[in-house]
Amino acid sequence: MDPRLLHAERSPALHAEVARRLCAEPAILERARATLESWIERGGRSVPLLLEWRAVLARPPEAVAAFLTDRSERAAWLRSASPFAGALDPRTRLAILRSIPRGGSAG
Repeated sequence: MDPRLLHAERSPALHAEVARRLCAEPAILERARATLESWIERGGRSVPLLLEWRAVLARPPEAVAAFLTDRSERAAWLRSASPFAGALDPRTRLAILRSIPRGGSAG
């Protein structure tokens, strides 16, 4: 399977799990906000994308969770530089990644 298509399936699946946990675990959102601010301070070409994330993360947890599962092009674009990296423990992350079919059977 094309790596871009594989990423297009993996990212929403990972973010759906983060969204599921977000309201029950407020620390997830606080860590994402702190991560985002450190990225913005470093600057670089991604700052416009990061500023959009800032607006998303300023919303209530329920609204952030809804955005994380949004299938729009804008949400997919923002998920390409997600401040929620590291929000899931490695075991959970691996289980989600393994649950996504790689596609492209031989023959």
